[in-house]
Amino acid sequence: MQHQKKAPHPDYDEPIISESQGVRYLHFNSEWIQGAMRVARPEKLEFEYTQQMMAWLLFLAPPADRSVGILGLGAGSLTRFCQHHFDSDIVTVEWNPQVTAICESAFELRQTASCRVVHEDANDWVLDPLNENGYGALMVDLYDYTAQGPVCSSERFYQGCRRVCAELGVVTINLFGHHGSFRKNIRNIRRAFDDRVILFPETVDGNRIVIAFTGPPLEVTLEQLRQRAKRVQSLYRLPATGWLRTLLQENGKTGSLVRF
Repeated sequence: MQHQKKAPHPDYDEPIISESQGVRYLHFNSEWIQGAMRVARPEKLEFEYTQQMMAWLLFLAPPADRSVGILGLGAGSLTRFCQHHFDSDIVTVEWNPQVTAICESAFELRQTASCRVVHEDANDWVLDPLNENGYGALMVDLYDYTAQGPVCSSERFYQGCRRVCAELGVVTINLFGHHGSFRKNIRNIRRAFDDRVILFPETVDGNRIVIAFTGPPLEVTLEQLRQRAKRVQSLYRLPATGWLRTLLQENGKTGSLVRF
């Protein structure tokens, strides 16, 4: 199944959709999948990497006094999940208004006063002083139609991400572990966040999720983390206890007291 659109703006990649076995997919005129939605359960995160993008919940509850930010709408998976589960205000930054339109018509996107899409360049948005310290959590998933290297990857961009969550926050970033841009991105992320960074191992699809921390150093007992992971798993049906084991092992975090 394909969704017919008018001729695209020359600066935008043209979104199309396909569907198979109850899952609807978003593409940008290529075979690369940009996002997916299980039609019977629109709020479910279909891919392992989108689930891992929510791993900030291991360290921070959904903020009540600040917003949740998402850079890159894709098929709206992260936006739908947050809207379904959180009372926080949710702001999604998307460059291409055609993506927003197709998400509204085919991917159950429902904009409200507390869940809105902003059509802006993500690089400009993170550098806007109006967004400084306005977000408790920020998820960064910025890819063009090739779905390989992030379209925003400079140290200055990641410094902007840090400022968005300056006082106390967690940023998750989707990278491709096998892509040539990976090392450059990791280097720039580590510099921007003073090396307060941990990583998931690469998924079977090649995604590698980075978690970066802002604000004062975080020191928590292993038992507190375990209890938090159990709560996240119960509340959101996410594999949080497995995340915790993987992250501790992958990043050499040992002992009864863990620092981030």
